[in-house]
Amino acid sequence: MRSALKRTVSAIGAGDYNQANTAYNAVVPVLDKAVSHGIISKNKASRHKSRLNSQVKALQ
Repeated sequence: MRSALKRTVSAIGAGDYNQANTAYNAVVPVLDKAVSHGIISKNKASRHKSRLNSQVKALQ
C-alpha cells in the first residue's frame, strides 16, 4: 500500500499528468483492499484518495 502511494506521489512530483493518473488509478483499489482487510480505516483511505485526486487534477 505504501509503495503504491509513494509511486503516485512521485509521479505527481514529476509533473506528468498521464503517469500520475495511471498511478492514481492503480492506488485506489489498493487502498480499498486495505480497508476491507482492516489495515486502515475507511476515512483514512478516503482522505488519501481525495487529496491525491485533487493533486492529479491540478496537473491537468
